[in-house]
Amino acid sequence: MSSETSTGTAVTTPAGTPPAHDALAHEALDLARRLLDGVDRRRAHVEVATATAATIAHTVPPADRDLLLAAVALHDVGYAPQLRRSGFHPLDGADHLAALGWPTRLVGLVAHHSGARFTARALGLEELLDAHPDEGGPVADALVYCDMTTTPDGRQVSLAERLQDAHARHRDDPAPQRRARLDREPFLRAAVARVQARLGTARAVVLPHPTQHR
Repeated sequence: MSSETSTGTAVTTPAGTPPAHDALAHEALDLARRLLDGVDRRRAHVEVATATAATIAHTVPPADRDLLLAAVALHDVGYAPQLRRSGFHPLDGADHLAALGWPTRLVGLVAHHSGARFTARALGLEELLDAHPDEGGPVADALVYCDMTTTPDGRQVSLAERLQDAHARHRDDPAPQRRARLDREPFLRAAVARVQARLGTARAVVLPHPTQHR
């Protein structure tokens, strides 16, 4: 019998270990929905981004496909008001997941998703972010792709449209943060380009969205 977290979501086995690998995506989406309940825009973003992850999962090694879906489901949980500590959602989400005992790789993917390092540096939070691993590679690229082709309210868009939307939403941010967002763009473009290249060469294997098993 699994134990429950303070959110009411079971994430541990009797031995205190994280969810089994093949259950990871289901547990992750359940937790994301609970944490983002009432944060409608971000919950919609997560739902659509996770569905996108199921369609591009063949761009990562087979053993990492469930990890990808789980990371995409959880990447924005730091927007949940009850998790707010630093005010920087990648860090707040990763810290919470680490405290709950989620896998280290997943926590690192959440912490560093979509070039979080650039903004963390501008906010003086880079050292705290670096408490979590930054692995890079195909899974991190695929997470960027899913995040950056989905608007905060859950519409599928191109990367160019997503960046334009971000500029509009953050035009009043302090200058260092605006600069960090501009500095981050080449990183995002490169990650999306790598995924597009893999989509052109990898054999398509569409995974079921986690809710399809319910």
